[in-house]
Amino acid sequence: MFEQTIVFVDLETTGGSIVHDRITEVGIIEVGPAGVSEWSTLVNPQTRIPPFIEKLTGISNAMVESAPTFAEVAEEVLGRLVGKLFVAHNARFDYGFLKNEFKRLGLSFRATVACSVKLSRRLFPDEFKHNLDSIIARHRLPLESRHRALADARAVWLFVRKMEQERPLQLRQALADLTYRPALPPNLDPEVVDDLPEAPGVYFFYGENDIPLYVGKSTNLRKRVMQHFTADVANGKEMQLAQQLRRLDWVETAGELGAQLLEMCHIKALQPALNRRLRRNTDACSWQLRQQEDGFLQPELIFAHDPAFGLQEHLYGIFGSQRDAQNTLRKIAELNQLCLIKTGLEAPNKSAPRPCSAYQIKRCRGACIGREDAAMHNIRLLNALGKQRLQSWPFAGPIGIRESDPIGSRTDIHVIDRWAYLGTAGSDAAVHELLEHAGRPQFDIDSYKLLSKQLKQLEPGAIVEF
Repeated sequence: MFEQTIVFVDLETTGGSIVHDRITEVGIIEVGPAGVSEWSTLVNPQTRIPPFIEKLTGISNAMVESAPTFAEVAEEVLGRLVGKLFVAHNARFDYGFLKNEFKRLGLSFRATVACSVKLSRRLFPDEFKHNLDSIIARHRLPLESRHRALADARAVWLFVRKMEQERPLQLRQALADLTYRPALPPNLDPEVVDDLPEAPGVYFFYGENDIPLYVGKSTNLRKRVMQHFTADVANGKEMQLAQQLRRLDWVETAGELGAQLLEMCHIKALQPALNRRLRRNTDACSWQLRQQEDGFLQPELIFAHDPAFGLQEHLYGIFGSQRDAQNTLRKIAELNQLCLIKTGLEAPNKSAPRPCSAYQIKRCRGACIGREDAAMHNIRLLNALGKQRLQSWPFAGPIGIRESDPIGSRTDIHVIDRWAYLGTAGSDAAVHELLEHAGRPQFDIDSYKLLSKQLKQLEPGAIVEF
């Protein structure tokens, strides 16, 4: 295992945001053929450490006041990390922080990364908790302190060393699996792939001349994108992607709902060549029952481009085209012995009234020739369509759906009106600006299907009415 040099790394920071927070301490334990060495330093973050973080780590603003800035220790840190296996607990956090800090200084840093959380899950799948405190307690690791960089790096090192002693074969296999990296498409920058976060969001594949190839979503962007390049899913579509791919981009979201909404929005806007689902549905329509002069309810097509669509009541079914709607209604009529003339599927003969074609083969109960009255036919029609009834927009105006990430560091507000997704904002001011420029909501089948289910599952307080 230790034929290659491994560095066990831990950072203390001013908070959880890789973009806005800064490093306050770096701890590195290097293990290799030459033995074990430890190194750490406090870092002046050039910003205030919040009281909560001071209490958690024991690192105060006074302690870092005279410490070097990251710029002053960057070369030292880089020299200790380059070319070595990077191991940390929740490794993407520490690795992401360091990459960002180096990037601000114009320095490039890439490493093969292994996460001890994932390692613990691989080796002990029956255990529920894999945080560092749980690992320390479960394996009785001899530690005197916690929440300082070197102490936490030491905890990870002691855990891996114990696994090397007790489960060497399983450890080697788990590390091999965790550090496996599929062959990337030849024209894709490895540095960009390396920056992919393990967070929810939407990713974009672009081809030559920045032509959109594919848009996808995931609760783990890094894992999903890498799956496109693994050999076991190298089907025709994936091969086509790999050959044509020139650029990769992504947008992080607070959670899964935001990723789903954003994916739908971008697929309809960009029309990527390799996406088959969630494309524009400009011909969407529903049936609305209208009472005729003879008292019979007759379905009439209402199209989604109608400005009032989504507010109307007594709409049934949502179809991609007029043809789909008529085919579905015909099947419903056939199964329920409904009259084809009274449902509008056949035109009546006004000069000489005659039964519909279904009556002649005993699939109509005779509403067309007066053998079934309007009340009974209407009841059967309503019962047949009942399961397909559309939910009308239940609010007086637009709403916001709040969605936060698991640690509460980010909250998105998804703005919806009449089942149409208008966009996502991060603040009240951004919400008002979005509403001001949104224009008329355009009903969308896919948004309706997603949101009508989601509204029933939301926690109290998640919805804000504007």
